[in-house]
Amino acid sequence: MVPGVYDAYLAAMATAAAALIGLLFVAVSVRDDTIFGPNAVPGGEALAITAFTGLVNSFVVSLLGLIPKVNIGEPAVIMAVIGIVAIVRLQRRLHTGRNLLVLAITLFAYAAQLGFGVLLLVDPHNSDQLINLSFIVFATVIVSLQRAWSLLKGKHLASARGTAVTGDHDPPPGSGLGRLWLHPRLQKRRGPR
Repeated sequence: MVPGVYDAYLAAMATAAAALIGLLFVAVSVRDDTIFGPNAVPGGEALAITAFTGLVNSFVVSLLGLIPKVNIGEPAVIMAVIGIVAIVRLQRRLHTGRNLLVLAITLFAYAAQLGFGVLLLVDPHNSDQLINLSFIVFATVIVSLQRAWSLLKGKHLASARGTAVTGDHDPPPGSGLGRLWLHPRLQKRRGPR
């Protein structure tokens, strides 16, 4: 039930989100031992999960919005609820007080998506709410892209060390976290430090 003028936008958003999901998998595989597993840094896991959730949200809402006679409010509501539950569960599991501003912004974005989705369920032809939902989907992709980039640059490692995070450099070569940063296959090639 989305007007045809939105088809190009929704197709572009679905394509971008799908490509970024693939790149997120690459970023996770580069730093896999610091994100998941016994040596995981909590910030890395949070960055990966929130980036993935946001990208899947944008992908699903955009892709299902392209299906004729589907009210885009339905996937918007379902994905917003999934996003809110995932973020709250992650926050409770990690017991971290850091990044409360990021948490609040993320929850606000999903709550706004939920609200716009409900309004589109009530009035599927309301173009103002469709524009608002489009901006939320776009913002979700941008925030997820920033999180994936932070993950790839190793910002979660710098915050685990308790140092200022500038993002301009990787951990020093001799540090223990530098060893975590280096992919295990590369550690074997380079030998012990």
